[in-house]
Amino acid sequence: MRGYVLKRLAQAVGVLWAAYTVSFLVLDYLPGDPVTAMAGAGMDSGQVDPRQIAALRHEYGFDKPVLAQYAKYLGRAVRGDFGNAVTTGRPVSSTLGDALPQTLQLTATALLFAVVLGGGLAVAATYTRRRRLRQLLLSLPPLGVSVPTFWVGLLLVEAFSFRLRWFPAFGNDGPRGLVLPALTLAVPTGAQLAQVLAKSLLTALDQAYVETARAKGAGRWRVHLRHALRNASLPALTVVGLLVGQLIAGSVVVETVFSRDGLGRVTAAAVTAQDIPVVQGVVAFGALVFVTANLVVDLIYPLLDPRIVVASGRRAGAA
Repeated sequence: MRGYVLKRLAQAVGVLWAAYTVSFLVLDYLPGDPVTAMAGAGMDSGQVDPRQIAALRHEYGFDKPVLAQYAKYLGRAVRGDFGNAVTTGRPVSSTLGDALPQTLQLTATALLFAVVLGGGLAVAATYTRRRRLRQLLLSLPPLGVSVPTFWVGLLLVEAFSFRLRWFPAFGNDGPRGLVLPALTLAVPTGAQLAQVLAKSLLTALDQAYVETARAKGAGRWRVHLRHALRNASLPALTVVGLLVGQLIAGSVVVETVFSRDGLGRVTAAAVTAQDIPVVQGVVAFGALVFVTANLVVDLIYPLLDPRIVVASGRRAGAA
């Protein structure tokens, strides 16, 4: 078990480093100059003082070679210091810290909705004996995956805000203002989860151990939830780990549609202004959330199936 955990931690560190490096290289090759934009804010380009631009370049280290900039920013990032935002001059940690609570609240609620809706749909579709109802339920996840997120958001706003007036359409208006954005994020996420879990459940229900449990007199509900669902949940857990990162990315669109303050709007503004420190901070945070979620999933695996640790140890010994 110790070797299994250490291997997963090493993989997590590698993913964080790769995400930071790729984001740095991509941002470095983007056209435009954030320092010139910052120095010339509110002025014509001809009125920008070249000495001011040179001073800003030196302050942010943009006058140094790319490798020197990379080494400098990577060393700071390891310590959790991403410098100051180019556009506002505020520390990146403060900028992200102010926006983070709203985004975490949104993504956590959306993940809860996705697990409840997607898991419930998969269990209901595989439990029912009515063929037409099963086909109908199993056709819903592909539909949910294919529908654009912004379109789902607009439909929810039209139905529940403008017509029924149950929830506010825009802003960060407490728990009520969180329902529609979270549902918008949860629809495609829950649909993907339902697809994987339903397929795994159908496969598990055809296994020999399920027939054995039925032969021993176990009821349908017990067989479905205790025997089949436990083994079928392994692929679904993998999907949940991947979907956490997708929820963070989807918050950019959802927070824009619902005019919510959060990490998504900060990211959109930083990309538009080519604010490299802020974008790198966002990428590093997103990668951290992603690897943490997948690490938790990897550590839960052995609790559901101890053979995973044994198989991992055998591969390491063979190597």
